[in-house]
Amino acid sequence: MHQCTITLKSPIPYHAPSSQSHPIFPHNPRLTQSQSHPILAPICTRAHSVFNSTRGLDISAPKHTSNSNSNAINGSVHDLKSKSVGVKDIDVATLGNLCVDIVLNVPKLPPPDVHDRKAYMDRLSASPPDKQYWEAGGNCNMAIAAARLGLHCIAIGHVGNEVYGQFLVDVLHDEGIGMVGMCENTNVDSSTASYETLLCWVLVDSLQRHGFCSRADFSKDPALSWMSKLSEQVKTAIKQSKILFCNGYGFDELPPGVIVSAVEYAVEVGTALFFDPGPRGKSLSAGTTEEQGALSQLLRMSDVLLLTSDEAESLTGIENPISAGQELLKQGVHTKWVIVKMGPRGSILITRSSISCAPAFKVNVIDTVGCGDSFVAAIAYGFIHNMPAVNTLAIANAVGGATAIGCGAGRNVATLEKVIELMKASNLNEDDEFFDELLNENLDVQAIKSLSKLVIKGSENQPNCVSLQKVVSELLPKLKLTHLQKKVPC
Repeated sequence: MHQCTITLKSPIPYHAPSSQSHPIFPHNPRLTQSQSHPILAPICTRAHSVFNSTRGLDISAPKHTSNSNSNAINGSVHDLKSKSVGVKDIDVATLGNLCVDIVLNVPKLPPPDVHDRKAYMDRLSASPPDKQYWEAGGNCNMAIAAARLGLHCIAIGHVGNEVYGQFLVDVLHDEGIGMVGMCENTNVDSSTASYETLLCWVLVDSLQRHGFCSRADFSKDPALSWMSKLSEQVKTAIKQSKILFCNGYGFDELPPGVIVSAVEYAVEVGTALFFDPGPRGKSLSAGTTEEQGALSQLLRMSDVLLLTSDEAESLTGIENPISAGQELLKQGVHTKWVIVKMGPRGSILITRSSISCAPAFKVNVIDTVGCGDSFVAAIAYGFIHNMPAVNTLAIANAVGGATAIGCGAGRNVATLEKVIELMKASNLNEDDEFFDELLNENLDVQAIKSLSKLVIKGSENQPNCVSLQKVVSELLPKLKLTHLQKKVPC
């Protein structure tokens, strides 16, 4: 197992307990008229941007004036207008889970007891963190990784009208990603914490272990519990997207009813659903009636499911990840692919008639945060380009591996240059014994393929080995072309 470490420039000093009472999350600093730039710069000005090349989707960003209201980011500023709703010009839209990660070194991680944890966060958040420790988090990771592969992406979600919200929008803009706000008209008091940009504290102790905390940890209700329906802008964005990506962490932010509405609308308009339940899958399966219903809907109606082997077992009760994937396919209505992420061992793509396996690339792991999100982005790339399953897994493993050799997520996820370098090196972490053991069970499929440095014709229940050299030779020209196009000046 690779050791995961993370290196920060220098830790923010840890503040000793104060006699003064502080909220868990101090009110986010709000923008003032004296600031020299508006909260929303134009969403996209670069030639490769989704909005400059997308027919039927306009997003405008009017100047920030003194009478700008708190709905600027999440409503009127991002005015989505449908001109040609039958055209799907957006590759990937992410749903919710937009947050700012605050990455800090701390003496120790938060205690498990909720009351002690709350007191810990009170002390930690007493002083607002310096901007050098901010990073785009949540679904921004997937969107950034996908955009760097040349996909046209938008982020559907909510951010507040404060500096953290501006930071997120600016980061997405710089990566060529637009944003569609999730609320139109609301009676919610925009000065309340529930309307502000969600902050996630990514804490790293002296042993390089990670802990994650947000205000959602201290509430039974989703962070945006005031949200009750999809806006027309959001519906238009979903309709014009080829893929809508949802993950389990979206339930920390969005009410189950809103998520179900997005799922049902995506199915109605022919947008493919990608769902990664993540660690939340297990708790959702034992959650409220609404959460269980929404989880069931996502598992049944998604075109592509993405899980770790542990997550697949927790949802099916089946230890063998391939058998668990086949069970999820049986339960699915629209499910075409179930993809099991095996960490340093690689990944498996299961369909109703085939199994494809791909070992991971050998890398010097620095930080695994964001690897899964980056992996999903590359799966979307393969899905959209109708690539062979083994090729899709190969590029996904490469993108996940290229993220692992960096530090953190957000803008630190894999660059196209690193992905190309990793694929050129073609250094696989092959573990034939591991995959053979998984495949030894009586698996009722017509075809089994595995990525390998060797080309071997398989026998019954044994894989046909697909040459890594062949796969790389097919992928590299596409990636290099995307890399060149991104270098062309506007």
